[in-house]
Amino acid sequence: MSISSLSALPKTGFAGLKENWKSDLLSGFLVFLIAMPLCLGISMASGFPPSAGIITAIIGGILVSRLSGSFVTINGPAAGLIVVVLGAVQALGEGDAMAGYRYTLAAIVVASVFQILMGFFKAGRLSSFFPASVVHGMLAAIGIIIMTKQIFVVMGSSPEKGSSLISTMMQIPQGLMNLNPEIAIIGGTGLVILIIWSMLKNPLLKMIPAPLVVVLVGIGLGNYFDLEHEHMYLFLPDTAFLPHHEAIIGPKFLVAISDNFMSSFYFPDFSKFATLEFWEAVISICLVGSLESLLSAMAVDKLDPYKRHSNLDKDLTAVGAGNLLAGLVGGLPMIAEIVRSSANVSNGAKTSWANFFHGLFLLLFVALFPRLIHSIPLAALASLLVFTGFRLASPKEFGKVLNLGKEQMLIFIITIIGVIATDLLVGVAIGIVTKIVIHLIRGVKFNNLFKIEFEIKQTHSGDVVVEVSGAAIFSNMLKLKDAVLAIEAGKTVIFQLNNAYMLDHSVMEFFHDFQHDYEGKGGKCLFEGLEYHQAYADHPLAARRIVQWD
Repeated sequence: MSISSLSALPKTGFAGLKENWKSDLLSGFLVFLIAMPLCLGISMASGFPPSAGIITAIIGGILVSRLSGSFVTINGPAAGLIVVVLGAVQALGEGDAMAGYRYTLAAIVVASVFQILMGFFKAGRLSSFFPASVVHGMLAAIGIIIMTKQIFVVMGSSPEKGSSLISTMMQIPQGLMNLNPEIAIIGGTGLVILIIWSMLKNPLLKMIPAPLVVVLVGIGLGNYFDLEHEHMYLFLPDTAFLPHHEAIIGPKFLVAISDNFMSSFYFPDFSKFATLEFWEAVISICLVGSLESLLSAMAVDKLDPYKRHSNLDKDLTAVGAGNLLAGLVGGLPMIAEIVRSSANVSNGAKTSWANFFHGLFLLLFVALFPRLIHSIPLAALASLLVFTGFRLASPKEFGKVLNLGKEQMLIFIITIIGVIATDLLVGVAIGIVTKIVIHLIRGVKFNNLFKIEFEIKQTHSGDVVVEVSGAAIFSNMLKLKDAVLAIEAGKTVIFQLNNAYMLDHSVMEFFHDFQHDYEGKGGKCLFEGLEYHQAYADHPLAARRIVQWD
């Protein structure tokens, strides 16, 4: 879609509501259908009550949409925070799930204050410091962890209590041998539906949200198997090769939610404020949530047909405000969520009112139909999370990183192993250190790691020349990025790279995005000196080193 002029941009505020309410209302409703089951599943996988995820999405829609600096993002709980929140509940609760939940709510409140301050002090740009390979490695590790934990729910079995992540992975074959057949049928059917839906080409069928189909089919199978009443059943008793035939099913395999939504609110407990575990939870929630939210908002901007740019600092402040309220009343932390936001764009949303409507529909649904939520089988929701986890860690993601170069793949894999073997923060730190070590091995001078040399000057003809010297890499590019983004629109910007002996993938990606955006606004962008560089891989955005550098 090409936008001929700024006047074609959708209006914002109440003028935007009046102008675009039909398209935003429809998109908000369709996103609500996707969000509702995901909110329930993410919440329970995080060790929170099912209603917590819905509370967060309602706040993210109704409140954050009015404060945010973005246009078509959807705010709500995300799979990427499951590992962080569940880890906090387990570490702080020490075996008491409800106590861990309330301590974690307190950690969310404190983390949200930091997010608000980060937005106020314009820390949104710090997302550039995290290399793409490290971020993708973190997300892939989260995907692997989600799949490992949720596959047992899909099968209707459970790992041994207190098992480590590696031990839980090793128990998957045993879980398969001891599955609950009828529960596994519900979970397996959900996975099959999601796989089939991902391959559909028919635009009409694609308009029906796959999570909605999974939930409806799951409810139907749950009623058929009578999950509302606990009972024992025999599964294929005449089949000799099955090791056993008896299994028990009942309401414990359904979502447990109160008929009165007002009773779903819980309040934080700050009594562990002075402990190391509490502050580990605060830092993890703040760092991972902020990073994911910023990256998602930037990714959604690229999908926006109107090519609008989010105010990332304002967006971070808004998310922090939403998290503050969510933590005070029993909700999960929220981010700008990429999957629901992508669906929002595809459904024709024009403004942030679509996010508002998605939150409003969720509020109406939980207020009017709580019994319908209770009839959803846990295995159906777990199938959604297993599929989400697979997409985060799919072979396609490994292939994308490998195309950028072998060193990117090494950083990606080391980050995955680091996160799985330790935790998110340590794993990300290991990935960043690995990237720095690779730069040092490739000849980046130590004093160039965090300091960049560049000069911006204007020629007599009005062109802007950006001359970069030394190494331009992820750890020193913030100053260059800020200066380049401040260049007046409509100019011819020439990047002189003859004296830059190293350009890493993060910098090449920034140059690419800047050129795309700047030329989209009527400017021109040229790169001189890249012909003297040799890339480490065939990908156009791969890291490269100058061949004549002495």
